[in-house]
Amino acid sequence: MDFSPTEAQRDLADLTRRIVTDRVTPETLGPHGSGGFDRALWTELARAGVLDAALPSAVGGGGFGLLEQCSVLIELGRAVAPVPYLPTITMAGAALAEYGSGAQRERWLVPALRGDRVLAVALPDTGTPTGFTAERAGEGWRLSGAQTAVAFGAFADGLLVRATTGNGDVLALVGAEAPGLTITPQRVVDHADAALVEATDVTVGADDVLGTAVADGVRLRGTVGVCALQLGVLERALELTAAHAREREQFGQVIGGFQAVRQRLADAYVDVEAVRLTLWQAAWRLSAGEPAAEEAATAKYWAAQAGHRVAHTAVHVHGGVGIDVEHPLHRYFVAAKRHEFALGGATAQLRHLGGLLA
Repeated sequence: MDFSPTEAQRDLADLTRRIVTDRVTPETLGPHGSGGFDRALWTELARAGVLDAALPSAVGGGGFGLLEQCSVLIELGRAVAPVPYLPTITMAGAALAEYGSGAQRERWLVPALRGDRVLAVALPDTGTPTGFTAERAGEGWRLSGAQTAVAFGAFADGLLVRATTGNGDVLALVGAEAPGLTITPQRVVDHADAALVEATDVTVGADDVLGTAVADGVRLRGTVGVCALQLGVLERALELTAAHAREREQFGQVIGGFQAVRQRLADAYVDVEAVRLTLWQAAWRLSAGEPAAEEAATAKYWAAQAGHRVAHTAVHVHGGVGIDVEHPLHRYFVAAKRHEFALGGATAQLRHLGGLLA
């Protein structure tokens, strides 16, 4: 394995950092618990070529893949940028680029790469049953069920929905305006981008259902993508906390001089590096076409467990201001907590990993 970033990874990361550093501010993020999607930033990322660069050249992309997408996601995590890159590009976009028909790409993928459409993905957490079922209905399928807290579901133009059939799970591509589909916006720990997605006998065409292998691949890519976002969040949170420890004085000296604070920061550094190592191991294996279920579960375990520890260390070292929802650090804390449980927390990943090993 070679985890050294490629030139494309470095270029995409630098470009993304320049854009989000200029645009993501407390003013653009809005009050805590609101918003969650900066459409102007999404459009700017599209115009700069960030959205399509890491997709195959056959669909108009730059010919790159998951490794480059993870480099972008890390930068988006560092800024806690409210854009749906993970579900729209890394999960739905990559699946449509590889398995979608020409009509599907033209309807969904091309507008998404231009920043004109948002795609959300309704997946159950690891270890929990699928919330939707799909039954044959003539030439097509009939979709029913529900999934709560679908990230960016409140702003989605279309959704990839994982559903159970008599022959394994599939992914159904559904427009947000489809008859029988109800999308109810929800507020979660950081923003108001999530949604409760409910389907009652939603008709899905035969060509809009992708098979079990595709569904499993989307979950793996999504899991690795969450880890990349979490790495960016934790990396930046630790930088902010270390800077605060160098400046904040208590009892006549900076708090970074206290042994207990130094130990907490050292432990947090080790945790961040563990997330980094396991993320790139899983991403590398996936991008190389190697089996990566165990590596993805390991990476998500570290993203969850280490994420919990680093997030709380950051708040504790900041003291009272760390729990102020208006303080810049707070958005890193809530982002880390959300990524901790996205697609399954630490316990769920350990159980899943145990099953894979057994």
